[in-house]
Amino acid sequence: MQETDIRPSAVAAGEATGAGDRPVRAALPRHWPLLLLGAAVVPGVLLVFVGRSLDEPAMQAWRTVCLAVTVQALPFLLLGTALSGAINAFVPARVFSRLLPKRAALAVPVAGMAGVVLPGCECASVPVANSLIGRGVTPAAAFAFLLSAPAVNPVVLTATAVAFPGDPEIVFARLLASLVTAAVMGWLWLWLGREEWLKPTVVRHTGHVPGRSRFTEFRRGFQHDFLHAGGFLVVGAMAAATFNVAVPRTLLDAFAGSPWLSVLFLAGLAIVLAVCSEADAFVAASLTGFSPVARLAFMVVGPMVDLKLIALQAGTFGRAFAVRFSAATAVVAVVCSAVIGGVLL
Repeated sequence: MQETDIRPSAVAAGEATGAGDRPVRAALPRHWPLLLLGAAVVPGVLLVFVGRSLDEPAMQAWRTVCLAVTVQALPFLLLGTALSGAINAFVPARVFSRLLPKRAALAVPVAGMAGVVLPGCECASVPVANSLIGRGVTPAAAFAFLLSAPAVNPVVLTATAVAFPGDPEIVFARLLASLVTAAVMGWLWLWLGREEWLKPTVVRHTGHVPGRSRFTEFRRGFQHDFLHAGGFLVVGAMAAATFNVAVPRTLLDAFAGSPWLSVLFLAGLAIVLAVCSEADAFVAASLTGFSPVARLAFMVVGPMVDLKLIALQAGTFGRAFAVRFSAATAVVAVVCSAVIGGVLL
């Protein structure tokens, strides 16, 4: 039987066969000159209209707020990611297990306070917590460190002091509310947590690998964290600027006028924006229409619960854990912010 060559690859690629079985490219679209003309003209027209709109007062205000938030936060983001990369490359993971008390109930607050001296971004805290669990640290202490490290480290507290000059109470309130939230969540895991909520832990290496250059690991970790967090910083600055310029004042007053609605609104905004902890204080400071307690909730909830953290937790510990842990953390963080902020602010 004579075989027939169907040539599916040629058919799928839109090619025809001519003399000598040589593939012939498909013909150009019938209106290709118009398409080419549109591709050349439309971007130019859009640039003209966008350039004109930039002269409008609203766009000038938007540009000012966006640039101010980005420029103010960028040095702290740079410093924070550099310290996080240095700890990842130069501090062995066994340091954590040696410093923590053997008793789980005591290890939780100690792990939470370790975030004060061991800075790390939100993205790095998840694999670090996973690595600690794989090395025998109780999950409750690892989760307390996961929540506290991005929220109470010196870079974040310094950035908060710069964003709120002359207002040290809000810096202390952020520190206290974040530590209390981390400790409460650790103790809640000891009380209610179940091992079946955690999928089998795959230890992700976060420290130094023998045989590799520590400076290379530092450079790669710093580059990854800075580029990743920098993108969220820009998005957060743009969102904050849009929020200040585009949202009607009547809508803001409807939320800002109610103590609880304002707290819940900014807590939800922090979850959606997913701004890095080194920069969220500047975004919060730009939300001048809201009370200090509501802005405190924005800064406490954001580093502990946001969309990227929920995705990271789901991929690392499993969806069952991420849903329960994130929901409980959001509730505890909002309550701690409201109570501590109501007393101190």
